[in-house]
Amino acid sequence: MKIYDREKTLADCFKFRQKVGVDIALEAIKDYLRQPKVNVSLLMKYARINRVEKVMRPYLEALL
Repeated sequence: MKIYDREKTLADCFKFRQKVGVDIALEAIKDYLRQPKVNVSLLMKYARINRVEKVMRPYLEALL
C-alpha cells in the first residue's frame, strides 16, 4: 500500500465524498487548515488531477 501526503489524501476524500461522506471531507479540510504547514497550491494540484477542483475551491475560499 502506498502512503501519500496530506494534500493527496484530502483530494481523495473529496473525490470519494459519496463513499466517505461529505461531512468527513469537510472535517478533513478544516483539520488540514489547522495544521502548521499548509500547502494550498499542492492541494489544488491534486484536486485538479482528481477533477474535484470546482468542488473544493468554495470550501477553501470560505475557510481561508
